[in-house]
Amino acid sequence: MTEPRLQHYLEDQHVPFETIHHARALTAQETAASAHIRGSQLAKTVMVKLDGRLAMVVVPADYRVPLGLLREATGVDNAELATEAEFSDRFPDCEVGAMPPFGNLYDVDVYADENLAPSADAKIAFNAGTHTDVLRISYREFERLVRPKHISLGH
Repeated sequence: MTEPRLQHYLEDQHVPFETIHHARALTAQETAASAHIRGSQLAKTVMVKLDGRLAMVVVPADYRVPLGLLREATGVDNAELATEAEFSDRFPDCEVGAMPPFGNLYDVDVYADENLAPSADAKIAFNAGTHTDVLRISYREFERLVRPKHISLGH
């Protein structure tokens, strides 16, 4: 079942969304395949620490986050992947690894790779707090609600 905080937020903001229920999948690529979405069209949330501060980096599911480029793009001295122990308590209503890219709901900065939206009318699909549900909304609505910092990770 979709994470209620996110669903209520989207409803309160009058954002139309599509829910795609799929077989349990743990990796972004498995999720894309199970939900019948191309990896380039599924947003993957990667938890990182930027100079020790927790942040989300949102990239297409078929991308990796190059930490050197992330450090340069964000202007920090140190960029590293966060461990599950460092962030799991921040998302008490989500399964670990299935956090939606809505850091604004969890007091976490969000950095979005410029390749998430190849066109102005693009849609974004993402984990909805579980390993069995994906939501799809327009990228414009995602930008309006989350206000991510746009970065280029060189893909």
